[in-house]
Amino acid sequence: MRYYIADLHFFHAAMNDRMDRRGFENVAEMNEYMIQKWNDKVRSRDDVIIIGDLSWGGGEDTSMLLGRLNGNLHLIQGNHDRFLNSKGMDLGRFKWIKPYAELSDRKRKVILCHYPIMCYNGQYRLDEKGEPRTYMLYGHVHDTQDQRLLEQFQEITRNTVVTDAQGNRRQIPCNMINCFCKYSDYEPLTLDEWILCDRKRKEGKVE
Repeated sequence: MRYYIADLHFFHAAMNDRMDRRGFENVAEMNEYMIQKWNDKVRSRDDVIIIGDLSWGGGEDTSMLLGRLNGNLHLIQGNHDRFLNSKGMDLGRFKWIKPYAELSDRKRKVILCHYPIMCYNGQYRLDEKGEPRTYMLYGHVHDTQDQRLLEQFQEITRNTVVTDAQGNRRQIPCNMINCFCKYSDYEPLTLDEWILCDRKRKEGKVE
C-alpha cells in the first residue's frame, strides 16, 4: 500500500499555539499522537511519501523519530526540512529524497511537490470514462488563506470551458489535493482516501 501526507512538523511547538493551532498541550504530546496515528495505519512493507516539512527537529532527534515510524519512507523536500543537513542526521531511513516526483498510482499519474503547482503535467488527461488520470498532491500552505485562494482557483478552472484538439468543448480538469496532515487527523492516506477526504472537506465548508 502507498500512503501520502504533508506538513507534519514534528518538534515544532508553534504549530500548537500559533499557526495551525493544533491544540496539543506540548510538542511531546503532539509527536506521540502523530506517531500513534501513523503506526496504527502503516505496516512495515507499506510506502509513505512525505510531501515536505516532516520535522522541525535537529538531526539526532529526527533520526530517532524516523526509527519509530513504520513503513518505507520517501521524502519530497520541503522548505522546513533543515534536518537534512543537520549534524547527527541518518538519512538511511529514506528510500529517496527529491524536490519533485511523478509516480504511477493504480494507473493514475501523481505529481508530487511540496509547493502547489497550478498548471501541472498531465492536467488535461482523462481516462475512457472521463475520470482524471492525473492528480497534483502538495503541502506547504496548511489550512490558510493561501489554501482558500487555491480552492477558488480550482473552482474557476473547473468551470472554464475550452475546445480540445478534436473540436470538443469541455471543462478544464483541475485535481489538486492538499495533503495537509491535519485534514486527515494526522493519518497517512492512500490516493483514493485523499480524493474522498478532499471532497468531503470541501462539501462540508460553510460559505
